Amino acid sequence: MKRIGILTAGGDTPALNATIHGAVLRACERRIEVFGFIKGFSSLFNPRVPHVRLNPLFTPIPELDTTLGGTLIGASRDYVDANDHPTIAEVVDRLKRLQIEGLICIGGDGTLNGMQALSDHLPTVLAPKTIDNDLGLNYRHEPDEWYREPGPEPGSSRYVRAPSYGKFDLDHMVNYVTPGFATAVFVSAWAVQRIRSTAESHRRIAIIEVMGRHSGYLALGAAYGQPDIVLIPEAPLNVERLVERVISVYELQKNAVIVCGEGIVDERGQELGSETSSTDPAGNKVLTGAADSLRQILIQRLGDTYFTSKRRNESARAAIFTRKVGHTQRGGRPVHFDRFYGVQLGGHSVDLLLEGHVNGVAVLQWSQERGFYIDSVNANDFRDRYGLIHARQVHSSFYDAEALRPSRLGVDYLVPIFSEALGADDMEAVRQSLFRTSNLTQPYHSVNVDINKRIRYLE
Repeated sequence: MKRIGILTAGGDTPALNATIHGAVLRACERRIEVFGFIKGFSSLFNPRVPHVRLNPLFTPIPELDTTLGGTLIGASRDYVDANDHPTIAEVVDRLKRLQIEGLICIGGDGTLNGMQALSDHLPTVLAPKTIDNDLGLNYRHEPDEWYREPGPEPGSSRYVRAPSYGKFDLDHMVNYVTPGFATAVFVSAWAVQRIRSTAESHRRIAIIEVMGRHSGYLALGAAYGQPDIVLIPEAPLNVERLVERVISVYELQKNAVIVCGEGIVDERGQELGSETSSTDPAGNKVLTGAADSLRQILIQRLGDTYFTSKRRNESARAAIFTRKVGHTQRGGRPVHFDRFYGVQLGGHSVDLLLEGHVNGVAVLQWSQERGFYIDSVNANDFRDRYGLIHARQVHSSFYDAEALRPSRLGVDYLVPIFSEALGADDMEAVRQSLFRTSNLTQPYHSVNVDINKRIRYLE
């Protein structure tokens, strides 16, 4: 190969630039040109295909910084529709005219779906990223457990999961962790610690909502911030147990901190917050209000008298508050773990293209014997019998539903990731950059300004 393309799709995620950097470095070593497509798949839908040469003269451009959050080539949630054959034909023709011989897509399950239609026409490889950590398998045969059955509406269908009879082992996980997750947990855990100060000082109950959609890995990881209770979407909420646990904690320490994933469900499997009819550009239903719904439950169950009788607060509504960590989980400088393995996965993606993989995924594996190591799998390994990719969920053995906390195995899962997640330079970088005097006097300079000067188009 002499020229390959690379794009970043889906939401912004720490370590995207690190992954791009790793791919460009490896391509420079192999004397391969790299074109970065602007704003993900949407660039390919544009007849002019806006793109940037990421390694002119086989040298990475200076804007490519592994410590920079987000993605310097932009991202969107546009995806290729496998049934839109005319559009696919146009995209393939544009890539041929650019002399692109292979494509690296950096993203999650939506990106993996999007690249499938193109993999029939040129070699494609996925380099994984997602703060949700939901791209992967708990074990190889996990997709086989899903089957379709008739839905409640005529002609509709729904996916149901059969019980698993296999023995779970951490060594057998496929794609143990995705770049971006460690940074998001770092931000979330730090937020939990900081919000604790207000709860503790004012005798309050804080409910902190983290991202993750229907996967609870971020909530599980936020346990590093020492919340009193962790609620994940995979374990239906037992209100009686929650109230009992909240009262127990509050009676002891006069404050309580609860972390909940945004997709937590009740005992009937219904979203605790509202799952609106609107969707984001990737087709995911928008989730809102999990923490707010949880707050209303506790206000009703505890009541004003519980707080006023002991002069701890003027009302239940005043005593219980919510905070969303939100998009801060996705932004900013990636921590050492994400930078290091993002670079490794980016470089390995180039190797996979050169080795002839036409539909591969670079993955980060872990075993007790080897620790973390880079490997690859076929993209179809993630698909069920109907071709659908399901978001990986937290395995039931990772969570103690009685204690409302990570189980011993859940702790064992997290420890290898975070034992050395921060590098010595991470905190030093904050010290040197945040309170620079120039930050007060100079306007912010966006990398987009510099990249825009480098954009080229298909003539």
